[in-house]
Amino acid sequence: MKSFLSYVKKYNTLRNQILAVFLSVMLFVLAFVSLVVYDQLGSFFRQNAERQVQQTAKEANGRMETMYKQIDTLTNQLMTNSSVQKMLLEMLEGDSMDYGKLESLIKIINNTYAYSDGISSIELYNAEGKRIYPFDGKNIFNVIDSKWVKVADKEKGRLVWTGKAAGNSAYSAAIRRVSLMDRWFTNGGYLIVRISNSYFQMQGNIEDNGQNDYMMLLDQDLTPITNDYGLDIKSIIQQKEQPIIIHDKEYMAVTEKSAVTGWTFVILKPMSFLLQGVSKVRAVIFLAVTIGFLVFVISSIVLATMITRPIKKLTNTMKNAKMDELKLNPESNSSLEFIELNNTYNKMVKRTNHLIQVVYEKELLRSRTELKALQAQIDPHFLYNTLNALYWSLEEKEEEELAEIVISMSELFRYTIGNRTSSEWVTIHDELDHIERYMRLMKMRLGDRLLWEITAPHKLLGVKIPKLIIQPLVENAIQHGIENKRIQGTVLIYIEESAKPDTVKITVQDNGPGIDQAELHQLNEEIKKENVSSFKGIGMALTNVNKRLSLYYKSNSLAGLHLESEFGSGTKVVFEIPAGEGSNDGYKDYLNSG
Repeated sequence: MKSFLSYVKKYNTLRNQILAVFLSVMLFVLAFVSLVVYDQLGSFFRQNAERQVQQTAKEANGRMETMYKQIDTLTNQLMTNSSVQKMLLEMLEGDSMDYGKLESLIKIINNTYAYSDGISSIELYNAEGKRIYPFDGKNIFNVIDSKWVKVADKEKGRLVWTGKAAGNSAYSAAIRRVSLMDRWFTNGGYLIVRISNSYFQMQGNIEDNGQNDYMMLLDQDLTPITNDYGLDIKSIIQQKEQPIIIHDKEYMAVTEKSAVTGWTFVILKPMSFLLQGVSKVRAVIFLAVTIGFLVFVISSIVLATMITRPIKKLTNTMKNAKMDELKLNPESNSSLEFIELNNTYNKMVKRTNHLIQVVYEKELLRSRTELKALQAQIDPHFLYNTLNALYWSLEEKEEEELAEIVISMSELFRYTIGNRTSSEWVTIHDELDHIERYMRLMKMRLGDRLLWEITAPHKLLGVKIPKLIIQPLVENAIQHGIENKRIQGTVLIYIEESAKPDTVKITVQDNGPGIDQAELHQLNEEIKKENVSSFKGIGMALTNVNKRLSLYYKSNSLAGLHLESEFGSGTKVVFEIPAGEGSNDGYKDYLNSG
């Protein structure tokens, strides 16, 4: 079982899958199309053969009706012959049949024989039913059933077929009443005609075609006029289901009834004749399917190879790639999709190789930077020590005011510069203390022109915020709001709970000259876009703070920093932060990308 699964897995390739799918679909399509074509063509051939047989039956029936009309015409001419009419009228009035009249009658009847090969005998009877030709005096009721005489009287001169002649089934008989035209078409006698059944025999050429066809003529009672072949023809005609089984062979029965004679023409055609064209179609379809399948197999193999060859080539290139450098795959003349795939892979290889080189260089640079950082740690300590020495020197000289300035600067530098172990996150309390020291230093420069006020609830002083997130805004307010005024200015810093839950609202406000509404709207839009090219003086600090907020609190949906101002009424900078500490991963990624 395991070996079988490994064998299947070995050949479970894209090329074989494409072949399997294509061949399965093609087999289904060929089978479906073949069945449909075979069924349609088979129906067409069968219907065509049936139409041919039906046409044959109509033609044969037409020939039979032509023969009938010929006999009808000849007997009608005999019946309406003036000599015959006069002779029968005289006999009706009491005259007898003499030798002269008989000789004249014989000549007339012989002329009738000369015009038809089918008439074997003609008998003429007077109105009383006594035969006058041949002249033997035999009564008509001894020759023919009385019912046919009544039918002839009813038909008033039309030819009536009586079926096979009494006493000799090789002949069929017909009777018609002779109506006397000179005596108001009264009955003047009867004319009986016997026709050889072979006259209607039409199957000669059909019997010689090797198909064992049956063709026969039936009278009004479905009694065979021609050869019945020993078949129970009535049951065959009455059988509605096709095909009909005769001597273990299947036949199709086609019937055509004559409206002139009431006879029925029957053709029994073997089903093998009807299916001759179908068998040829079957052979052609089988050959076409075989050739089509072979062509499609070859085409499928070529197509599958064309599809999978570029993929296999690309796979081998990827397998042979080294860890330190990926190899480019040569361009191919395959389809657009594979060309695009190959180009995309080559672009990825170039970019990956570039990234490998960049990472290598960064690792080398980081090692060098760490060494320099260790050396640079001495510089802040040197600055702090120098400021402390200056502080004690001023204390000894009792320069207390200058000493306070020096110590504030030292604390300001310690907070701003920090060291490697200092955190990027501080409490609001620490940030406000730093702002307080900064404001005292600015007070020394601006004097009484600078006033400030810091308001913060005690419960919010422990909230962690990014270091130096408020101080740049305070510095911006002094630089653009207070220094530009000759009169006293005030900077207000508000820390308060926001309307949103677990959110702190921070506001830095000044009473400086303010900003007009058009410039204010443009400045807010540029801060959102991080574009400060038009407002380098005002917008740089605002944009930096807004960028740091988005980096530190990227997982929080914050509105960001925005300005509120009216010209001549000062400016207010407002932003919100979550009460919980954010993440500095985004800020580190930003610094590393720079």
